[in-house]
Amino acid sequence: MDYLSALVVLIILFTPAANAKLASSSSSVSAIFIFGDSTVDPGNNNYISTYFRSNFPPYGKDFLNHTPTGRFTNGRLANDFISQYIGIKEYVPPYLDPTLSIQELITGVSFASAGSGFDPLTPAINSVMSMWEQLEQFREYKAKLETAVGKDKTKELINNAIYFVSAGTNDFVVNYFTVPIRRRTYTISTYTTFLLQHARQFFQGLLDEGGRRIGVVGLPPMGCLPVVITLYTDNHGKRECIDYFSSVARNYNEMLEKQLKNMQIHQLQQSRSRIAYMDIYGPLHDMILLGSKYDFEEVSSGCCGTGLLEASYLCNKGSRVCSDANKFVFWDSIHPTERSYFVMFQSLRPVIDALSIHH
Repeated sequence: MDYLSALVVLIILFTPAANAKLASSSSSVSAIFIFGDSTVDPGNNNYISTYFRSNFPPYGKDFLNHTPTGRFTNGRLANDFISQYIGIKEYVPPYLDPTLSIQELITGVSFASAGSGFDPLTPAINSVMSMWEQLEQFREYKAKLETAVGKDKTKELINNAIYFVSAGTNDFVVNYFTVPIRRRTYTISTYTTFLLQHARQFFQGLLDEGGRRIGVVGLPPMGCLPVVITLYTDNHGKRECIDYFSSVARNYNEMLEKQLKNMQIHQLQQSRSRIAYMDIYGPLHDMILLGSKYDFEEVSSGCCGTGLLEASYLCNKGSRVCSDANKFVFWDSIHPTERSYFVMFQSLRPVIDALSIHH
């Protein structure tokens, strides 16, 4: 996606008229539901007891009214761009927000919890909601909806909704490579297989609950995350991507994509269900390697603080913040800026369109 005129593009794109044109005329999406980690958590962790939070400045610096919502970035997440693009609503709210209206619930929410992952140990380490707890909350959500609009309308809404799952990075970066527990039992290869087994169980659970259109986001180039470079580089101070960690992500993504294709061909072919792989490794890696192509000036450190280690409470109101986050690929030492999320969203539009169109 050409991002040389980012500000103009954003202004044009997010006027109501432009949005109406972008949303596919053949789209029949009733609602949007999100599951996963901090890449898609709009603030659920605000309502649980965990250190994995971001509902304080400077997070949200470029969000509406400069509000720190709990999104781990300076503004919007990719889910917000996707939701608006398909014509649902401007922002996807957190399910745990007690102030949500029934209309907000009907059009969809995010169940994601920052710090979560497919490995049950990952959310336990971080004191956040597991993927299975998120699925249980989805069941709770369905029960609420049935009370409000009835079983038939609820079933129709659930079947016609679009679902996105984004998790896995914490399983490697926070869990496997940092805490020695899994490394005692698993090689990186067997751990990848272990993760994908848990991921498949989650996808099946989502299908069993009525999900019919599911997009699954792969891993980013983990060796390019500023915190990974800081902790593991031995390149004499040069801040360059560490290919070993990125190669783990590439291998995982290759296996995940194959798994999803097998599910589609052998399990879902006769049904109306669709499950698709969504590549973020490629576009994020491209932004990092070819920063000037997108008008990025800093690609290996975050906008907040030193940009080397800060995330969550280490990125706070006392932290120095860059003057223009649009020039940075990363907001903190782990999470992309709003602008990076927008570039990734743009690259995912063909998959979003394919999932959105009514078959």
